[in-house]
Amino acid sequence: MTNLARNEIVDVLREAKVIAVVGHSDKSHRTSYAIANYLRRVGYKVYPVNPLVEEIDGEKSYPTVSSIPEKVDIVNIFRRSEHLDGIADDAIQAGAKVFWSQLGVFDQVAGEKAGKAGLDVIMNRCIEVVHKSLNLV
Repeated sequence: MTNLARNEIVDVLREAKVIAVVGHSDKSHRTSYAIANYLRRVGYKVYPVNPLVEEIDGEKSYPTVSSIPEKVDIVNIFRRSEHLDGIADDAIQAGAKVFWSQLGVFDQVAGEKAGKAGLDVIMNRCIEVVHKSLNLV
């Protein structure tokens, strides 16, 4: 599910500066860890959001998106689908611009909630794969 056309996704990824990675693991073999590091390498400021760890690679980990001390452009989610509704509420409260769930993560109701609140919605798509496929590296 996405409410954006390809050219709009390009704009989102080009204009974004700050990404909150919800479910960012502190384990280097996990997909969330690898993709967060990819996003850092290509120039985004990435905030880990994981209430179970205090820091990841020396960076403070935040319990929620709304607790991050600056405006977040993209909320990229690595949690199970049943958690998306609460994460949508948090993203809305934080004033995020984009609600993006990773491959295999989807909740129609949460996506509609985020969309109605004005967020662009991209679900069930890997941000790294999309970024690379659009030749933005």
